[in-house]
Formats: sequence, C-alpha cells, structure tokens
Amino acid sequence: MNELQEFNFQGNQLRSVMIDSEPFFVGKDAATAIGYSNTRKAIRDHVKAKYQREERIVTPSGLQSMTVISEPGLYQLASESKLPSAGPFQDWVYEDVLPSIRKHGAYMTPETIEKALLNPDTIINLATQLKQERSGRLIAEQQVQELKPKADYYDMILASKGLVTTTSIAMNYGMSARMFNSLLHSWVIQYKQSGSWYLYSQYQGHGYTHTVPVPYVHSDGRVDIQPSTKWTQKGHKFIYEFLKARGILPVIERETEAV
Repeated sequence: MNELQEFNFQGNQLRSVMIDSEPFFVGKDAATAIGYSNTRKAIRDHVKAKYQREERIVTPSGLQSMTVISEPGLYQLASESKLPSAGPFQDWVYEDVLPSIRKHGAYMTPETIEKALLNPDTIINLATQLKQERSGRLIAEQQVQELKPKADYYDMILASKGLVTTTSIAMNYGMSARMFNSLLHSWVIQYKQSGSWYLYSQYQGHGYTHTVPVPYVHSDGRVDIQPSTKWTQKGHKFIYEFLKARGILPVIERETEAV
C-alpha cells in the first residue's frame, strides 16, 4: 500500500506516489490535466502496458485500486498529445515537479513543507523517500553500464564524428529543443544560465559537450556573442544510454518495437 502526494496544475489535481523509489502518477489525473476528454482511451492509446500498473493506494476515502503510470508513461501521454494544454503541462512537469521530486524525494509544495514542520512523522517519511530515491538512482546508473544499445540508432551516433546540436538530438526523440532541454534539466543533467545551457559539475570534464561562441546582432545594431553548447559523439552516446535506461527511446527505436 502506498500513500499519495497531491499537487495542483491549473486547478487540476495530480496525484503521485513513490513505488520502489520511482515516482508514479495517477493516470486519470494526468490525462485530465493534459486535456484529454476520454482519459481511459488516452492511457490505452498512448501509454505502453509496461509503463502502467494497477496499484492499491491509500486515499482519504480508504484503500482504492488505481491505474498509475510511470515517468516514461507520463512522457508518452504528454508528448503525443496535440492539445494546446499539453505544452504548459509538460513544461510544469519537466521544470518543476520532477526536479523537486528528485531533489527532495517529494514534491515540496507549501502544504508539504507546513506538514513537515508540524508533524515529525512527515519529516521521517520524507527522509526515508529521499534515501530510497538516492539508492534507486545509483542502481539506475549501474544499469546504464550494463545495457547493450540497439544497433540502428547507436550506429548512427557512431557514424557522426562532429558536434551535434540539441535541436538535432531532440528531433530524433520527437521533441522540441525546449522540451528536450527541460527534460535533461529535470534529470539534473544541465542548468540554464544567462540564456545558455551548461552541465552540472558531476557531468563536466567527461568531454560530453563543447561550447562555441555564436555572434548575433541586437535589435539596436550592437554585435554580441552568445555561447552555444553542442554535444560531442561521447555526449550523444551518454544521452542515449541515460534515457534508454529510463524507458525513453528515439523515434526510430519506438517504431522498431511496435513492429
């Protein structure tokens, strides 16, 4: 049995629960928040079976069985939607919810913080979740080294010896550059400063990226320089293996799996 964490997106409730140190989201809540009118059909059509499960959840009304979807399932549900509300939802999840869960082991809303200050049991539960989340991350990183990537997309990476833009990589995953940058930010891989993206210290020094100066002209005619970060072949491989270990595949591999 698992207890829900509740937070809010533009008036829509979105409930999550930690299962085996990984965040899962109530499928109906996520589909409703994105804007789907038929939530069951949306989950059935857009979320692979391996990314959804029935879970017995503790609610204020008692123990209930709910369909919950994993983080990769949430990516599928959101990224495949053409609804205008999907974009803001994706940005909120990538830029706010997931970074907070990974940083604190829970979604730290003002209500959560208040509970933690007033209830010692809440503090203990949050500390336990943080410990489990960190252990899960170490296991996931170890699994990355053991995974054998597929030949097709991986060979494409090996064939490219030059620098690759984030936009190019994002297109291979069916995402915009903005969404892809936000995704990497949610995994605490990179951060934004003065309009440019940089790797966090733990990923620096591995030769993953190369920053090049790009000249541009201001509206008033002034010429300036803007740093632009591009990915090396080694960095491209790192992204592929990191995302694959978390169930996020490039479009070409999703099509291969569907055959």
